[in-house]
Amino acid sequence: MLVNFDSLTETARVWIYQANRSFSEEELVEISTALDRFVSEWTAHGSDLKAGYEIKYKRFIVIALDQDYASASGCSIDASVHFIQQLEKEYNVDLLDKMNVSYKQGTYIAYKTLQDFKKMAKDKAISKNTIVFNNLVTNKYEYVNHWEVPASESWHSRFM
Repeated sequence: MLVNFDSLTETARVWIYQANRSFSEEELVEISTALDRFVSEWTAHGSDLKAGYEIKYKRFIVIALDQDYASASGCSIDASVHFIQQLEKEYNVDLLDKMNVSYKQGTYIAYKTLQDFKKMAKDKAISKNTIVFNNLVTNKYEYVNHWEVPASESWHSRFM
């Protein structure tokens, strides 16, 4: 059951998929339509899941699930990963590679391999004040309050 992302509680579980590039306006429309369809039909053991999504900065797909309504099962999580893999193929984009880092450079969202990010930190090309995206957050509260933070407040701090 598709609901408005903003209506989900702070305890809703979140999954964040970061793209290695920005989506075009046309792609955003198509991906939103595909997400509407997927989330509307998403189930766990035949029961509807109450979920929503948003796409941030033309680059991050965030899916949230109200686990108080119904919890995701292994099969339903597999279905969501399969859906994301289909998007990767259709749009020739990486969404599942967790070994990459996104951060802000002014209004631009930069995307680097973890190795390049570590080198930039060592070379002082980025600092503890650089705004990073902590894709390890697990619920909507953490997403809203601790997803987009200075590197010093994230797991990224170990490289500073």
